[in-house]
Amino acid sequence: MPFVQVHMWEGRSVEDKRALVKAITDAMVTYAHAKPDALHVVIQEYPPENWARAGVLGIDRTDS
Repeated sequence: MPFVQVHMWEGRSVEDKRALVKAITDAMVTYAHAKPDALHVVIQEYPPENWARAGVLGIDRTDS
């Protein structure tokens, strides 16, 4: 049972998430020989104030 986790900032539309999980599923089937019905994709979303890089919160970044 392959399991793919995606961690990203919140804010994408449901349509974008549908396209993303379809692309991930297609890639896993093609390159990892996963069976689509056994593949799990989980999207974990975070508000920018709960994510930091290089000691700077996402809401304070100017280069994101």
